[in-house]
Amino acid sequence: MKKYNVKNYIRYKEDLKEVLSKIPIKDFVDYTDEELKVIFLPLVENIGRKFSTAQEASGVMSIMDIIQEGSIHLAKAVNKLDRIKLIEAEDQERRLKSFLAKRIRGGIRRAIDFNRGTMRIPEHKLNEIRKGKDEKIVRMFFNSIFLSIDAKVNDEDMIYQIPDKSDPYNEELLNAYIMSLLNKHLEWHETFILSKSYGLDGPKWSAKEIAAKLNIKGVSAYVRVSEIKKQAVEKLIENVDHSQVLDYL
Repeated sequence: MKKYNVKNYIRYKEDLKEVLSKIPIKDFVDYTDEELKVIFLPLVENIGRKFSTAQEASGVMSIMDIIQEGSIHLAKAVNKLDRIKLIEAEDQERRLKSFLAKRIRGGIRRAIDFNRGTMRIPEHKLNEIRKGKDEKIVRMFFNSIFLSIDAKVNDEDMIYQIPDKSDPYNEELLNAYIMSLLNKHLEWHETFILSKSYGLDGPKWSAKEIAAKLNIKGVSAYVRVSEIKKQAVEKLIENVDHSQVLDYL
Protein backbone atom coordinates (compact mmCIF):
# COMPACT_ATOMS: atom_id res chain seq x y z
CA MET A 1 0.00 0.00 0.00
CA LYS A 2 1.13 3.54 -0.68
CA LYS A 3 2.78 5.28 2.26
CA TYR A 4 1.03 8.41 3.46
CA ASN A 5 2.65 11.65 4.60
CA VAL A 6 3.11 11.21 8.36
CA LYS A 7 3.39 14.95 9.04
CA ASN A 8 0.12 15.67 7.24
CA TYR A 9 -1.60 12.84 9.10
CA ILE A 10 -0.39 14.10 12.49
CA ARG A 11 -1.54 17.62 11.60
CA TYR A 12 -4.94 16.26 10.60
CA LYS A 13 -5.31 14.41 13.91
CA GLU A 14 -4.28 17.47 15.94
CA ASP A 15 -6.64 19.79 14.06
CA LEU A 16 -9.50 17.32 14.44
CA LYS A 17 -8.89 16.98 18.18
CA GLU A 18 -8.89 20.75 18.59
CA VAL A 19 -12.12 21.23 16.64
CA LEU A 20 -13.87 18.39 18.49
CA SER A 21 -12.98 19.96 21.84
CA LYS A 22 -14.87 23.12 20.86
CA ILE A 23 -18.14 21.35 20.04
CA PRO A 24 -20.48 21.28 23.08
CA ILE A 25 -22.14 18.02 24.13
CA LYS A 26 -25.87 17.88 23.31
CA ASP A 27 -28.48 15.61 21.76
CA PHE A 28 -27.47 14.43 18.31
CA VAL A 29 -30.59 15.87 16.71
CA ASP A 30 -29.57 19.32 17.98
CA TYR A 31 -26.18 19.34 16.25
CA THR A 32 -25.86 21.35 13.04
CA ASP A 33 -24.86 19.58 9.83
CA GLU A 34 -21.36 21.02 10.06
CA GLU A 35 -20.96 19.81 13.65
CA LEU A 36 -22.10 16.30 12.71
CA LYS A 37 -19.59 16.17 9.89
CA VAL A 38 -16.78 16.90 12.33
CA ILE A 39 -18.05 14.64 15.10
CA PHE A 40 -18.15 11.61 12.80
CA LEU A 41 -14.78 12.14 11.11
CA PRO A 42 -13.24 9.54 13.48
CA LEU A 43 -15.84 7.07 12.16
CA VAL A 44 -14.52 7.72 8.65
CA GLU A 45 -11.00 6.79 9.73
CA ASN A 46 -12.15 3.67 11.60
CA ILE A 47 -13.95 2.44 8.50
CA GLY A 48 -11.13 3.54 6.20
CA ARG A 49 -8.46 1.63 8.10
CA LYS A 50 -10.33 -1.62 7.53
CA PHE A 51 -10.00 -0.98 3.81
CA SER A 52 -6.39 0.18 3.98
CA THR A 53 -5.19 -3.08 5.51
CA ALA A 54 -7.31 -5.26 3.22
CA GLN A 55 -6.01 -6.68 -0.03
CA GLU A 56 -8.71 -4.89 -2.01
CA ALA A 57 -7.20 -1.44 -1.27
CA SER A 58 -3.55 -2.44 -1.38
CA GLY A 59 -1.62 -0.38 -3.92
CA VAL A 60 -4.77 1.48 -4.99
CA MET A 61 -5.38 4.20 -2.37
CA SER A 62 -3.42 5.38 0.65
CA ILE A 63 -5.02 5.83 4.06
CA MET A 64 -5.14 9.61 3.48
CA ASP A 65 -6.84 9.06 0.11
CA ILE A 66 -9.38 6.81 1.80
CA ILE A 67 -10.04 9.27 4.64
CA GLN A 68 -10.53 12.06 2.12
CA GLU A 69 -12.96 10.00 0.04
CA GLY A 70 -14.81 8.82 3.14
CA SER A 71 -15.10 12.41 4.40
CA ILE A 72 -16.68 13.49 1.12
CA HIS A 73 -19.34 10.79 1.45
CA LEU A 74 -19.83 11.59 5.15
CA ALA A 75 -20.67 15.18 4.16
CA LYS A 76 -23.08 13.98 1.45
CA ALA A 77 -24.76 11.60 3.89
CA VAL A 78 -25.21 14.28 6.56
CA ASN A 79 -26.81 16.57 3.98
CA LYS A 80 -29.38 13.83 3.24
CA LEU A 81 -30.10 13.11 6.91
CA ASP A 82 -33.80 12.86 7.82
CA ARG A 83 -33.96 14.59 11.21
CA ILE A 84 -37.57 13.57 11.81
CA LYS A 85 -36.57 9.88 11.71
CA LEU A 86 -33.59 10.71 13.91
CA ILE A 87 -35.91 12.27 16.53
CA GLU A 88 -38.10 9.15 16.47
CA ALA A 89 -35.12 6.81 16.96
CA GLU A 90 -34.70 5.23 20.40
CA ASP A 91 -30.93 5.41 20.09
CA GLN A 92 -29.99 8.47 18.02
CA GLU A 93 -26.26 7.75 18.03
CA ARG A 94 -26.72 4.19 16.83
CA ARG A 95 -29.15 5.27 14.10
CA LEU A 96 -26.73 7.96 12.95
CA LYS A 97 -23.71 5.66 12.88
CA SER A 98 -25.63 3.02 10.95
CA PHE A 99 -26.87 5.56 8.40
CA LEU A 100 -23.51 7.26 7.92
CA ALA A 101 -21.31 4.15 8.03
CA LYS A 102 -23.20 2.49 5.20
CA ARG A 103 -22.70 5.48 2.91
CA ILE A 104 -19.08 6.07 3.94
CA ARG A 105 -18.22 2.41 3.32
CA GLY A 106 -20.00 2.38 -0.03
CA GLY A 107 -18.29 5.58 -1.15
CA ILE A 108 -14.82 4.29 -0.27
CA ARG A 109 -15.46 0.95 -1.99
CA ARG A 110 -16.62 2.67 -5.17
CA ALA A 111 -13.52 4.89 -5.13
CA ILE A 112 -11.26 1.85 -4.81
CA ASP A 113 -13.11 0.09 -7.63
CA PHE A 114 -12.92 3.21 -9.81
CA ASN A 115 -9.19 3.71 -9.24
CA ARG A 116 -8.40 0.07 -9.88
CA GLY A 117 -8.64 -0.08 -13.66
CA THR A 118 -10.76 -0.76 -16.70
CA MET A 119 -12.51 -4.10 -16.16
CA ARG A 120 -15.90 -3.42 -14.58
CA ILE A 121 -18.72 -5.48 -13.14
CA PRO A 122 -21.78 -4.06 -11.33
CA GLU A 123 -21.27 -3.18 -7.68
CA HIS A 124 -24.06 -5.51 -6.51
CA LYS A 125 -22.20 -8.34 -8.24
CA LEU A 126 -18.95 -7.34 -6.53
CA ASN A 127 -20.75 -7.47 -3.18
CA GLU A 128 -22.09 -10.95 -3.95
CA ILE A 129 -18.62 -12.15 -4.95
CA ARG A 130 -17.01 -10.72 -1.81
CA LYS A 131 -19.24 -12.97 0.31
CA GLY A 132 -17.84 -16.26 -0.91
CA LYS A 133 -15.58 -18.19 -3.25
CA ASP A 134 -16.44 -17.76 -6.92
CA GLU A 135 -14.45 -19.59 -9.59
CA LYS A 136 -16.33 -17.79 -12.34
CA ILE A 137 -14.78 -14.43 -11.43
CA VAL A 138 -11.30 -15.98 -11.47
CA ARG A 139 -11.98 -17.50 -14.87
CA MET A 140 -13.30 -14.18 -16.16
CA PHE A 141 -10.17 -12.40 -14.96
CA PHE A 142 -7.67 -14.78 -16.55
CA ASN A 143 -9.70 -15.16 -19.72
CA SER A 144 -9.77 -11.38 -20.09
CA ILE A 145 -6.00 -11.28 -19.62
CA PHE A 146 -4.86 -14.37 -21.51
CA LEU A 147 -7.62 -15.77 -23.67
CA SER A 148 -9.73 -12.76 -24.66
CA ILE A 149 -9.31 -13.51 -28.37
CA ASP A 150 -10.25 -17.19 -28.15
CA ALA A 151 -12.72 -17.12 -25.25
CA LYS A 152 -16.38 -17.53 -26.14
CA VAL A 153 -18.85 -15.32 -24.28
CA ASN A 154 -22.13 -17.00 -23.37
CA ASP A 155 -25.40 -15.29 -22.46
CA GLU A 156 -24.81 -15.78 -18.74
CA ASP A 157 -21.60 -13.76 -18.94
CA MET A 158 -23.14 -10.86 -20.86
CA ILE A 159 -23.87 -9.01 -17.62
CA TYR A 160 -20.16 -8.36 -17.34
CA GLN A 161 -19.78 -6.82 -20.80
CA ILE A 162 -20.16 -3.19 -19.75
CA PRO A 163 -18.70 -0.32 -21.83
CA ASP A 164 -16.04 1.59 -19.90
CA LYS A 165 -14.27 4.80 -20.87
CA SER A 166 -12.03 5.08 -17.80
CA ASP A 167 -8.25 5.26 -17.95
CA PRO A 168 -6.45 1.94 -18.54
CA TYR A 169 -4.51 -0.02 -15.95
CA ASN A 170 -0.94 0.67 -15.05
CA GLU A 171 0.21 -2.15 -17.35
CA GLU A 172 3.58 -2.54 -15.67
CA LEU A 173 1.98 -2.93 -12.24
CA LEU A 174 -0.65 -5.38 -13.52
CA ASN A 175 1.96 -7.49 -15.32
CA ALA A 176 4.10 -7.64 -12.18
CA TYR A 177 1.08 -8.79 -10.17
CA ILE A 178 0.19 -11.48 -12.71
CA MET A 179 3.81 -12.67 -12.74
CA SER A 180 3.65 -13.05 -8.95
CA LEU A 181 0.59 -15.30 -9.33
CA LEU A 182 2.32 -17.33 -12.03
CA ASN A 183 5.44 -17.83 -9.93
CA LYS A 184 3.34 -18.89 -6.95
CA HIS A 185 1.01 -21.39 -8.64
CA LEU A 186 2.77 -22.69 -11.76
CA GLU A 187 5.81 -24.73 -12.71
CA TRP A 188 8.77 -22.86 -14.21
CA HIS A 189 8.08 -23.90 -17.81
CA GLU A 190 4.41 -22.94 -17.49
CA THR A 191 5.32 -19.52 -16.14
CA PHE A 192 7.87 -19.08 -18.92
CA ILE A 193 5.35 -19.93 -21.63
CA LEU A 194 2.67 -17.57 -20.34
CA SER A 195 5.05 -14.71 -19.62
CA LYS A 196 6.63 -14.89 -23.09
CA SER A 197 3.39 -15.56 -24.95
CA TYR A 198 1.75 -12.45 -23.52
CA GLY A 199 4.79 -10.22 -23.02
CA LEU A 200 4.43 -9.98 -19.24
CA ASP A 201 8.13 -9.44 -18.63
CA GLY A 202 9.31 -8.09 -21.99
CA PRO A 203 8.58 -8.47 -25.73
CA LYS A 204 6.18 -11.19 -26.84
CA TRP A 205 7.63 -14.40 -28.24
CA SER A 206 6.08 -16.58 -30.94
CA ALA A 207 5.11 -20.16 -30.11
CA LYS A 208 7.97 -21.44 -32.27
CA GLU A 209 10.50 -19.27 -30.42
CA ILE A 210 9.21 -20.54 -27.08
CA ALA A 211 9.32 -24.15 -28.28
CA ALA A 212 12.92 -23.71 -29.43
CA LYS A 213 13.96 -22.23 -26.08
CA LEU A 214 12.30 -25.09 -24.15
CA ASN A 215 13.75 -27.64 -26.56
CA ILE A 216 10.31 -28.83 -27.62
CA LYS A 217 10.95 -30.41 -31.00
CA GLY A 218 8.82 -31.70 -33.82
CA VAL A 219 6.59 -30.36 -36.59
CA SER A 220 3.80 -29.57 -34.11
CA ALA A 221 6.02 -28.13 -31.37
CA TYR A 222 4.08 -24.85 -31.42
CA VAL A 223 0.88 -26.83 -30.85
CA ARG A 224 2.38 -28.34 -27.70
CA VAL A 225 3.25 -24.84 -26.49
CA SER A 226 -0.36 -23.79 -27.05
CA GLU A 227 -1.61 -26.82 -25.10
CA ILE A 228 0.67 -26.08 -22.15
CA LYS A 229 -0.44 -22.45 -22.23
CA LYS A 230 -4.11 -23.38 -21.95
CA GLN A 231 -3.39 -25.96 -19.24
CA ALA A 232 -1.45 -23.36 -17.27
CA VAL A 233 -4.36 -20.91 -17.39
CA GLU A 234 -6.75 -23.64 -16.18
CA LYS A 235 -4.31 -24.43 -13.38
CA LEU A 236 -4.35 -20.78 -12.33
CA ILE A 237 -8.14 -20.69 -12.34
CA GLU A 238 -8.27 -23.78 -10.13
CA ASN A 239 -5.70 -22.54 -7.61
CA VAL A 240 -6.09 -18.75 -7.40
CA ASP A 241 -8.69 -17.50 -4.92
CA HIS A 242 -11.17 -14.94 -6.24
CA SER A 243 -10.05 -12.43 -3.59
CA GLN A 244 -6.63 -12.28 -5.28
CA VAL A 245 -8.09 -10.95 -8.55
CA LEU A 246 -11.25 -9.17 -7.38
CA ASP A 247 -9.28 -5.95 -6.82
CA TYR A 248 -8.70 -5.66 -10.57
CA LEU A 249 -12.33 -6.08 -11.59
